[in-house]
Amino acid sequence: MAKSRVYDPVKVRTALAGQTEALRAAVHALCADPVAEEILDRPTRLGEWNVRQLVAHLGYCVDLLPKRLKDPVPQGGPLGLIEWAGLTRTAAAVVGAAAKEHAEGAFGGSPEEVAREFDQAADSLLSALESPEAAEPGRRFVGRFGPMLLSDFLVTRLVETVVHADDLADALGLAEFPHAKQALAAVSRLLADAFAEQVPGGSVELRVPPYAVVQAVPGPRHTRGTPPNVVETDPLSWIRLATGRTDWATAVESAAVSASGERSDLAEYLPVMG
Repeated sequence: MAKSRVYDPVKVRTALAGQTEALRAAVHALCADPVAEEILDRPTRLGEWNVRQLVAHLGYCVDLLPKRLKDPVPQGGPLGLIEWAGLTRTAAAVVGAAAKEHAEGAFGGSPEEVAREFDQAADSLLSALESPEAAEPGRRFVGRFGPMLLSDFLVTRLVETVVHADDLADALGLAEFPHAKQALAAVSRLLADAFAEQVPGGSVELRVPPYAVVQAVPGPRHTRGTPPNVVETDPLSWIRLATGRTDWATAVESAAVSASGERSDLAEYLPVMG
């Protein structure tokens, strides 16, 4: 397995704090709407999930670090980020059940109570990010799939908050969520690296400017000059493709993706994570 990219822990913590505050603002705007109860019942693009379940899941994702920051960590090698991305495909049923439970429990009240519950989760995370433990080099943390370096676990929180903030924007009919720039950068890079790991090769160059360029897909390896097979897209379009929020044909037809070369059709290799 390829070695995972190293992410600047200070930038990751800053990006996660910014992404969390942007989510807080979105949840407050939603819950202050005169028809907030109706909005919370709206469907999302996530199968059976409605907006309330999506917000509940975001609250869970935000609150996981402070709740488990000081838990004991078992021995064993830490899980890498690329391996984590692949394992997310196996957890859909468990994640769905947990989202439903949170939506019926802590996030099951009035819109005002939903906003307060999210505030508590956000405040707990922001406090945890400022703690000495969060900045401790080499500290480990027990995530869903096993022990990870805490610095890597924080990158997974960026993935969750970026991907699901985009889901929330879609459900609310917003053109785009105000993602933290560093959050988009980290998520784009991780998903590009995971794609290159899952589909090893050098026949296609995947470009996600300005954040990532990787070589992938079996076939003749490009060595110099203009690559014969190039796929280029923007960060949000790549994130949506890599997480199954949109399909290859739709992205190409809408010009969200440009693909040139006989090996540039990536449909059979997507999504990268569940």
